[in-house]
Amino acid sequence: MSYDDQNIFAKILRGEIPCKKIYEDNFVLSFYDINPQKKIHALVIPKGKYVDLDDFTLKASPEEMVGLFKGINIVAKKLGISSEVGKGYRAIANISDHGGQEVPHLHFHLFGGESVGKLVG
Repeated sequence: MSYDDQNIFAKILRGEIPCKKIYEDNFVLSFYDINPQKKIHALVIPKGKYVDLDDFTLKASPEEMVGLFKGINIVAKKLGISSEVGKGYRAIANISDHGGQEVPHLHFHLFGGESVGKLVG
């Protein structure tokens, strides 16, 4: 899967498509999923052009790597689902075809606000 500048997350990052923003800094943008699967369902995406986690770990700078994972933690705290302020959450990144990735831009789904159940069902 190669990076497609016309993917929906690239368009959101460029401001061409609106989103319900939760958090933004120099490294990430977070917003609510338009088709939530749990009580709380947020997305956290890096601002760089990375297809998936494999691509990100090969090409991202150390600052981008730290920024992404700190961004996930900040969003979880803002949503009240981090283990520090809430009851926990699940963070998932689907990778490529067999991983179920639909948008060719790295993104993490954060699920919480209720029990998310078994990891694989």
